[in-house]
Amino acid sequence: MGTYELDYDWEKEVEEFEKTKAGVKGLVDSGITKVPKFFISPSESSPNKTTNNGRLQVQIPVIDFQGIERGGSRRLEIIDEIRKASENWGFFQMVNHGVPQTVMNEILESTRRFHEQPKEAKMEFYSSDSRRAVRLYTINGNFGKSDVASWRDAFSCSFPDDIVDPESIPSVCRNEITEYVKYMINLRHTLSELLSEALGLSQDFLEQMQCMKSEYLTCLYYPACPEPDKTFGTGKHSDPTILTVLVQDNTGGLQIHHNGNWVDVPPIQGALIANMGDFLQLITNDKFKSVEHRVLARPTGTRLSAACFFYPSPGKMLEPYGPIKQLLSENNPPLYRDVSFMDFVTQYQSRQSNSSGLSIFKL
Repeated sequence: MGTYELDYDWEKEVEEFEKTKAGVKGLVDSGITKVPKFFISPSESSPNKTTNNGRLQVQIPVIDFQGIERGGSRRLEIIDEIRKASENWGFFQMVNHGVPQTVMNEILESTRRFHEQPKEAKMEFYSSDSRRAVRLYTINGNFGKSDVASWRDAFSCSFPDDIVDPESIPSVCRNEITEYVKYMINLRHTLSELLSEALGLSQDFLEQMQCMKSEYLTCLYYPACPEPDKTFGTGKHSDPTILTVLVQDNTGGLQIHHNGNWVDVPPIQGALIANMGDFLQLITNDKFKSVEHRVLARPTGTRLSAACFFYPSPGKMLEPYGPIKQLLSENNPPLYRDVSFMDFVTQYQSRQSNSSGLSIFKL
């Protein structure tokens, strides 16, 4: 092992991987039997040391949105369930949320179709530059020797101010992505109302703040890994945005960190997952929690998911956000300083670890 360490050229291995523009799928297609070193998690956080905790029989909240319409018979009950889940878990699953099963199936199938194209059809989109609106990547943004790559490929499209340009999306998944994003925008309006009310604020409070005015859809492809005990499909992290809505296939592997343990988020037919982002925790003054989550690498088969991240309008990116004043009191003083979303994300991306960057902004 010592000789291997001495001979190891980290920059060269990463550079050669990125130069292929083929991602993790390209490694698997090449018949690789060993995971490249920059994907390997350090021993203290390696999967085989911690995944047993994920077998705990703990059920994350599942919330039925049936009766959610204004004046609906269950609206107040559902809002209370959302409040409890957001305060105690930072995650919940939603059923009867208004997104048809066919639309969910099609976004996952189009994710498979895009990623399983020949390499040559995808190379023009491959880039680690997060400023590109439409791109394919494995390594995202700055990547140093202390970072660990995730065993997955991601295809992302950004929709600032809800503007969808179909021509910018490859034809192999264009119709499915544009249709899915329409439903995500509708669901965002519903969730914005419900979260506002769960905070004890007016129905349109978060809408007025425009903190969920844009979308960033990432279609994720997790191929089988030859050494799944050495890496993660996605390493532990929290999301820097306001809110994430995720659709996953039925293969499992997603886990959240809850009360010191890793807890499975089991696939439920027809369900979508909502999780709070770090920026929402900041503006709610820690009332709603953003939690770390991860995806285990798998020895066989492929996992598919699509995550829709909500973030402020571009026109609001440089404006300061802080703990919502209506939530503050003498007994609940502000915990964070005001910060623009742009500065928040910049700090997040420059961190030296995958832990939450919220502590940087503590008063």
